[in-house]
Parts: sequence; C-alpha cells; structure tokens
Amino acid sequence: MPGVPNESERADRRGERIERSDRDRLRASGNGGRVGVTYKYFGAPDGATAARVPISMRPEELGGDELGMNGMFTKIKPETMAAMVLTGIEGVPLHKVPPLELVVLHPDYAVVKLPMTVVDPLRGIGEEAVGAAAFIWSTVPDRGGPRDAFNVYQLLHEWQDFSHRLHEAGHQPYCLVWP
Repeated sequence: MPGVPNESERADRRGERIERSDRDRLRASGNGGRVGVTYKYFGAPDGATAARVPISMRPEELGGDELGMNGMFTKIKPETMAAMVLTGIEGVPLHKVPPLELVVLHPDYAVVKLPMTVVDPLRGIGEEAVGAAAFIWSTVPDRGGPRDAFNVYQLLHEWQDFSHRLHEAGHQPYCLVWP
C-alpha cells in the first residue's frame, strides 16, 4: 500500500528514534558525552528477591529492599567498592578481587550481587583498621572511586553500618545500576 511503511521501514524508524534519544541524553548529561550512572546498594535474602526489587518500583523511587531496610545511593560503582574493601582491609591484590555476579540484565537497569567477602570484613574491624584501609586505598594506582583518604574513610564507615544492617537482616549485598 502506498504511504504505509512496511515492517523494515518501521524498524528503521524505531532504530532512528532510539539513536536520536540516546544522542540527546548524552548531550544533556553534560559530562563529556558520558551518561551518569547511579548505584543503589541494597540487601535481599536471595537473588530471586533481589531480581524483583527494580520491577516492583521505579529505581529512582527505591527506598530500600522489600523488608524496608534503607539502602545506599552512590556514584561509586560496585567493582570499586569491592576493590576498596578487599585491597584495603583484606590485603587482596587488585587483580585478585572476585568478579560480581549478574542477577538481572534489563535494557533499563542491571542488578548485581556482591560477594559476601566485600561486607563481612567490615563488621569486625575498629577505627584504626578503617583509617588504615582508607589510606591504603588512597595510594592504590590506576583505580576509580574517591582519591581522598578522608572520603574513603567516610565511605567505609557507611559501608560498615550497611554491613551490620545486612547481617542483622540475614541479607546478602546487591547493587541496582541504572543510568
């Protein structure tokens, strides 16, 4: 039929719209063409529960996990957080930090599970160890995340609190990632 686009023309137009919206979002982000990513750390008893969290509400409305425990919003990616704890507190070489487990990969978001080794070491350590870990991380070359030892120190304290709350709830650590 004249004037009515066929299936491939419709697909081309959809692709063009998606590309255009991606370009607009990149331009609007204003940070050198990179889209900002937000990380929401939360606890859940298992992967199935963690996978349902982003589906049950929009990520920007997410206040905690399904049991109401507050999570943490940050710009620090989970790989960096894992490396910060494991290299600073456990003395693990940076190249030996275990990979994160992907729970959900969706076009709009992803959920990853952090190893328990990332939060467990924080529960039993004192002020001195947190300070030493912050200093150690601030001297690690070629890494992402905060460079200032005091910022790392504050972040590790937040994670220490988070670790206690996860443990008390019997939860594992997860991270919701969305642009």
